Amino acid sequence: MSKYYLNYLDELESEAIYILREVWAQFQNPVILFSGGKDSILVTHLVKKAFYPAKIPFALLHIDTGHNFPETMQFRDDLVKELGVNLLVGSVQEAIDKGRVAEERGKNATRNALQITTLLDAIESNKIDCAIGGGRRDEEKARAKERFFSHRDEFGQWDPKNQRPELWNLLNGKHFQGEHFRAFPISNWTEMDVWNYIKRENIAIPSLYLAHQREVVWRNDSWIPNSEFLVLEPKEEIISKQIRFRTLGDITITGGIESDADTLDKIVEEVSTMRHTERGNRSDDKRSESSMEDRKREGYF
Repeated sequence: MSKYYLNYLDELESEAIYILREVWAQFQNPVILFSGGKDSILVTHLVKKAFYPAKIPFALLHIDTGHNFPETMQFRDDLVKELGVNLLVGSVQEAIDKGRVAEERGKNATRNALQITTLLDAIESNKIDCAIGGGRRDEEKARAKERFFSHRDEFGQWDPKNQRPELWNLLNGKHFQGEHFRAFPISNWTEMDVWNYIKRENIAIPSLYLAHQREVVWRNDSWIPNSEFLVLEPKEEIISKQIRFRTLGDITITGGIESDADTLDKIVEEVSTMRHTERGNRSDDKRSESSMEDRKREGYF
């Protein structure tokens, strides 16, 4: 009797596609949280496969801080045009202008936490009942606490001690009016899994993930890219380095690493030797040991 075996990437893909189809079956108005980073690109690719040959049934929701990498924004617009999907945009700058949030000041100022209010406003105004994210459990200890279907209360808040049990592959998306869920179909993937899958599927990614010459400054133990938003300290100096980024956020907080990995093969080889999480170069995560969990409790991605 013949037996059918899946390799580990096929197993991860199958699990993610099952979760995405459960989202479609259980919710009325789901969206994909799209940042232009590799994980949200991967999730979008998996959605495409899950519903092929039909068109992607979810809109993309991007929370625009106004401090994005230009390359990321261009990639987002090109992908939306290619897929023919609806793009929803929540603007942090608009929230600042309306007095909904107050912008931080100083050298280490960031708009990262300001995304929370903008995200929750977008979820409420668009009547979204499930937001599909690219969070993975290996990224950060707070994200390791997430379920595939992660409940948010009527205020958009997350309580890690009050989550639905997920026995076998039974997912519970029942919620009261005003509540919503976040879904994380690639929770069980690692950074290495992501890159191996991107390589296998030949998925297009922003050039920022590939090593190239870039103007940077050394700050908070990482190379922060030069931009119109960067305020230099007296002893800081802009220099040119061969840099790539393991994760993408705001240009003001995303630290790069020195690297010569300018192909997918080289990235896979490089990641295989890494001993620190990819978010180790995100300055917003260095503010405190619980910074990510504190933001997630308030409604962060």
